[in-house]
Parts: sequence; C-alpha cells; structure tokens
Amino acid sequence: MKSQRNISEFILLGLSYNQSIQIFCFVLFLLCYVALLAGNLLILVSIQWSPLFHQPMYYFLSHLSFIDICYTSTVTPKLITDLLAEKKTISYGNCMLQVLTMHFFGGTEIFILTAMAFDRYAAICKPLHYVIIMNRKRCHLLVLAAWAGGAIHAFPLFSTAIGLPFCAPNEIDHYFCDIFPLLKVACTDTYITGVLVIAFSGMVALVTFIVLFVSYGIILFTLRNLSAEGRRKALSTCWSHVTVVILFFGPVIFIYLRPPTTFPEDKIFALFYTIIAPMFNPLIYTLRNSEMKKAIRKVWCPSLF
Repeated sequence: MKSQRNISEFILLGLSYNQSIQIFCFVLFLLCYVALLAGNLLILVSIQWSPLFHQPMYYFLSHLSFIDICYTSTVTPKLITDLLAEKKTISYGNCMLQVLTMHFFGGTEIFILTAMAFDRYAAICKPLHYVIIMNRKRCHLLVLAAWAGGAIHAFPLFSTAIGLPFCAPNEIDHYFCDIFPLLKVACTDTYITGVLVIAFSGMVALVTFIVLFVSYGIILFTLRNLSAEGRRKALSTCWSHVTVVILFFGPVIFIYLRPPTTFPEDKIFALFYTIIAPMFNPLIYTLRNSEMKKAIRKVWCPSLF
C-alpha cells in the first residue's frame, strides 16, 4: 500500500467519453456559468447599492448570491476546461482544496438558507416584533454563524479526505473531487469513514431540510389570518425560497444520505447543486419580486427614475 503522498494527481473521468456530448456540454455549461455569474453579480450589486441592503431578507440574499458565485467557481471552471481536454487531471493538492471549499461554501449556503427561513418566519408570524427580532446586529450574527457552521461542517470532511491512503488506479469517476468518489479509490476499509460522511453531510442536510419545511408549514398556517393582499405578497417570497431549497437540498440528500457508494447518476444530480440551482437563484428571486426588479432598474437604469 502506498501513502497518499505518492499520489501526485488524480484522473477525473468526467461526465461522458463521447466527444460530441463533451462539446455540447462545454457550450451549455459555459453559457450557464456566464449566466450564473451575471445574474448573481446583478443581484449582489443591486442590493449593495440600493436601500434594500438594510432589509434583512435582501441582506441575506446578497450573501447567498456571493456564496453561490464562490461555491460554483470551485467546480465549474475546471469542469468547463476539462470538457475540451484530452486528459482530465487534477493535482492531489487541488483535489483536497476542492473538497474543502465545496463543503465549506455548500455548508455556509445551507445555513444562509436557514437564516432566510427564520427571517420569513419572523416577518410573517411575528410582524409586530419583526424589527426588534431581525435587527442589524442579529443579522450580522446569523451570517457569522452561517460561515462558522460552514467551516465546522467542512473541516472534518477535509481532514477525512486528506488522511485517506490512495494507491493505483487513481481514477475518480466524477467531474470534481468529492468525498464519496475519493472513498471509492482509497485503498483501505472506508466503512467508518463513510458513516462519518453521512453524519456530517447527509444528516446535516436532512435535519436542516426538515427544519425549513416545518418553519414554512408554520408560516402557511399563519397566512390564513392575513388579508388576501398580505397572503399574496408573503407567498411570493416564500415560494421563491421553497423552490431554491428544493433545488438545492433534493440532490444533496439523495447523494449524501445513503450508504457510502457512488452511482453514474450522481454526476447528473451533482449538476443541480453545483451549477443549476446557483444559476436559477437570481431568476427565482427576481421574477416574482417587484422590489428586487425595481431596485435593479433603479441601480442600472437611473435615467428612468
């Protein structure tokens, strides 16, 4: 058995061996990545330069957009360049860094989405105390807690990955370095490690998902006491958030909350939380949000106002 230090690089098998499919995916994901960057930067700048930044919901949304950019940038540029490369390799150091950053930004996104759900709960269920509950200091603390939670989530997984011994073949059946594909190529018994991964990733995602949906159940129950206009406005923001939660958590739970193994379908599901969900977040949060659309027009087209 060789130490992992004797492995200088891994070979990523990517999405497909078919050249035509690879070219199609290159064009598709390049467009998706450009749209993702443009959309999230549009939201980030528009909120930062408008009065919406002082509202808790949009304060959290600006952080979500920033995290989406960081999160997907740990994987997507490498995926796009590999689609045109004859040999898809990643160095050992960059592979371990990818594991760390993926789970760090992914974990932070989970907790930011939780903070956004708490904000909607306070706004709808405790409207008279909303300003006190969601004061600026508490918003800062929630964001700080989200980043800290992301770090607490990521470092045990990173420590696990960096402690694995690897021996030939060093081929990873994925388009990026993740913990389960790495367990598959490790030359040691990984059962206990797999259980720890499920605890740190799968269970965290599942518990957070349940908490989010319970909170939205309470919100929906409370909406019956509001006027028709109040229900419409509350539902427009809630459904946007619920859509984002489903797009992100569904594939994550499918991949991480099961025995430590990999399937060919994992790569397709991984596309949802690494590219598709971050790309659609700007559309989901702006198309049905009149305040966001107004802020975008005001920042980017001031001559119209």
